[in-house]
Amino acid sequence: MEGEKVNVVIDLVNEIANISDFRPMVKKQYCNLARRLKLLIPLFEEIRDMKDSIPNDTSKALVLFKDALDSAKELLRFGCEGSKIYMVLERDRIMNNFYEVTARLEQSLDGISYDKLDISDEVKEQVELVLTQFRRAKGRVDEPDAKLYEDMSFLYNNSSDAAIDPAVLSQLADKLQLMGIADLTQESLALHEMVAVSGGDPGARIEKMSMLLKKIKDHVQIENLVKDDTKTAKGVSAGFYELGENDANHQAPAIPSDFKCPISLELMMDPVIVSTGQTYERSCIEKWLQDGHGTCPKTQQSLTSTVLTPNYVLRSLIEQWCEANGIEPPKRPSTSEPSKSASACTPAERSKIESLIQKLTSGGPEDQRSAAGEIRLLAKRNADNRVAIAEAGAIPLLVGLLSVPDSRTQEHAVTALLNLSIYESNKGSIVSSGAVPGIVHVLKRGSMEARENAAATLFSLSVIDENKVTIGSSGAISPLVTLLSEGTQRGKKDAATALFNLCIYQGNKGKAVRAGVIPTLMRLLTEPSGGMVDEALAILAILASHPEGKAAIGAAEAVPVLVKFIGNGSPRNKENAAAVLVHLCSGDRQYIAQAQELGVMAPLLELAQNGTDRGKRKATQLIERMSRIREQEQHEVPTQTELQAQNDDIHPPLIINLDIDT
Repeated sequence: MEGEKVNVVIDLVNEIANISDFRPMVKKQYCNLARRLKLLIPLFEEIRDMKDSIPNDTSKALVLFKDALDSAKELLRFGCEGSKIYMVLERDRIMNNFYEVTARLEQSLDGISYDKLDISDEVKEQVELVLTQFRRAKGRVDEPDAKLYEDMSFLYNNSSDAAIDPAVLSQLADKLQLMGIADLTQESLALHEMVAVSGGDPGARIEKMSMLLKKIKDHVQIENLVKDDTKTAKGVSAGFYELGENDANHQAPAIPSDFKCPISLELMMDPVIVSTGQTYERSCIEKWLQDGHGTCPKTQQSLTSTVLTPNYVLRSLIEQWCEANGIEPPKRPSTSEPSKSASACTPAERSKIESLIQKLTSGGPEDQRSAAGEIRLLAKRNADNRVAIAEAGAIPLLVGLLSVPDSRTQEHAVTALLNLSIYESNKGSIVSSGAVPGIVHVLKRGSMEARENAAATLFSLSVIDENKVTIGSSGAISPLVTLLSEGTQRGKKDAATALFNLCIYQGNKGKAVRAGVIPTLMRLLTEPSGGMVDEALAILAILASHPEGKAAIGAAEAVPVLVKFIGNGSPRNKENAAAVLVHLCSGDRQYIAQAQELGVMAPLLELAQNGTDRGKRKATQLIERMSRIREQEQHEVPTQTELQAQNDDIHPPLIINLDIDT
């Protein structure tokens, strides 16, 4: 049995050794880690071949080392296949993860009793060398490419193309090694894989990275086409054209599988992303939804939203591939988001908007109600209208209607602001116009539909981090908790998504707890319909890291419910329930004992083997803590794995459902 454990470790190290070709921004550290681990194979081979049984402490150290190896494998695989743009912009997070994994490897390797093992002196010296290198790696910080980070941050935060220096784009493409169709396609797929794995992109961070990639791609394509002018007779094009347009033997190329719609299996013209992260041709997925389906055709997961997000990067890559292969590119759809200065509205539409603004300004209550209702519908229709309505000065006028006595006017006004807020540039204008107190007023006193849309509006505005502070200090959290408790199913979901987003900010967590959110969440977990389990567990996982949240969860007698979901929940629910229990059991042995009495160990072992990546980590943390407490009632020392929980729970996944007004 012990030999099988060691063989698993050897196989894992060999798998890690075969991972290569790391991204440039992590290449040095990741190559060193893979090399150091490979040096340990002789150690494990000698342990495997020992005739005597392995000491108990060494056996436990090997289990911990195997778990650390699993984390190292995922880390290194991402370093080989992950998004280059993400690795630059999120370098601090990437390197913190690297140092944590290194520390876990060093700690578990140091726990092996070498003096009790029949190990050769040469192997012992080699292990000591590796341990020394691990310790040095924890304290060494390599200087990042500051210029690369600065240039990419500028592009990431700059929505305008006017001020971008082409030389900067050329340098970025060169440093990131994004110079050809294959590199660009791989980067695009890496970004969208991150959306699929995490269950969504609540902060739209990956979408912004995709738009940054599009800027680089467009520049590289233009630059290579210019260089190719002197080579077209031979059909050669600097890494983009594989066959020339004048090639007499040109054959219709095979369409890359990633460019085909999973439904029609044809080349996509207007690829869009659904809530599961999968991409489809817009017309195909729209027909699928119209036919009454509520699942993702490819994964069979339930769709938490019917919102379709344009996949700009993939669409651009498809166009580029078509041009490279002499195929007429798909026509660009007309529904893309306009620029701030876009004048896509017809003169008649603009005249209509101006007339409605006049009614809001000087009309009586009836005129204001009807005008707000019409603006609500216009803002729902398309992005061009959202830009034109905001430019016409409607936002401050709508804000003024939030406090009028007429409930129907309130409802129209708050829903119009919701629809306007879908356009990113309008979010700041809405908040700066003083809308938040009025929205909170509607959330407290409006009709049920108005309260639901007020909650959805607060979520939409809170996507911008500084707005989380503004909204949290405006008194919004308490009425959101009330709506979560007594609203319709849609109202509860709107309140949950708003609370989830607001509680990402540490300062709002205590406010939510004091507003009574924990008992409400516990009730939602035990409702017969179970329609709010995903949202409730995700919010609990955020609040459990706060001292007041942890205390309130413990007082709510949550352990039996959490154990139940660890055993029988969906993969996402298992990981969130385990995340809550990790915090609950930190320093409180009564909860550990209670969980053990309820039989949590078996489902934890299953989760540690077959759960999501985050679920595996949480299960491992709990198993490790329970094992240590059994063996060492006194002088308990926190493990490195437990310390990892602090960073891991900042943003537990939650698929956000934000529909435009229906």
